[in-house]
Amino acid sequence: MAVDDSDFYGDDDLKQNLCHRVDGFDVDQWARTQSVNPGRPQQQTNFAAHAPRLHNPYAGVPYAWQLTETVDDFLVRLPPATTVQDEAVPWIFLCNPYIPRLERRHSDGGCLKANEDEAPVEENSQLQLAVRGGMERLELVLSLRERLERAGESEGVIKREMGKEAKQTALDILNLAHAGKVRTGKVHVNENWELVAKATANNELGIAAKVAPRAPDQDQRKDHLICVYTMDFHDKADVGRVLRRLRELRLVESRARPIYYKPGESNAVSSR
Repeated sequence: MAVDDSDFYGDDDLKQNLCHRVDGFDVDQWARTQSVNPGRPQQQTNFAAHAPRLHNPYAGVPYAWQLTETVDDFLVRLPPATTVQDEAVPWIFLCNPYIPRLERRHSDGGCLKANEDEAPVEENSQLQLAVRGGMERLELVLSLRERLERAGESEGVIKREMGKEAKQTALDILNLAHAGKVRTGKVHVNENWELVAKATANNELGIAAKVAPRAPDQDQRKDHLICVYTMDFHDKADVGRVLRRLRELRLVESRARPIYYKPGESNAVSSR
């Protein structure tokens, strides 16, 4: 289906409003605000000296970085190129120790729901509510098509109305996820796990990162998926900051494979 340019760039009123916002944006004020944001504390590299004030939602998880080891030791212990993926090592995780999140495991050793294979969960998040609401919203999309077909609408009308409904549904699900504090997103990058791990541990990227170990039957030359989790997919400034840092680390090249971003809620809904 052809997409009108206004769908991408916005209509004249939206573009004018955005231009006014840019003209009135106070860069100095924004910088001062960011410098005291508790979600972006100052970087430190001596983890042992500051361990009591640091956080590790993956504490005790054998396939994750521990605050008791250096990042270099962690990289030697679990190199993704040779660490075989199995039930004991589904992913290799590393957290940003400066941002608090719920621990992955309960006190009884079981996994906290939503912390199994994705970013650590924010306190008071309501993943199951967001999943149920998302599924109910998707069911409304299906019922709309059925109503249009029963009404005898042409395929062109159905296609147009379904396109509008799909856009609104995506927005509704994202807003529901954000309200339920299911807000993380992840960026897919190719290789250089060491750079990602050290940058994450030094508070230069997002709240956590993970890399896929080598599958048992995988060619060692095959690429590995690396995911970098951002704090809030609505925070475009923070997502842009992470992307810029990935570019500075030369993990994103204009002629290389594209980089992808998606909200974590889309994983939860589609996996049901």
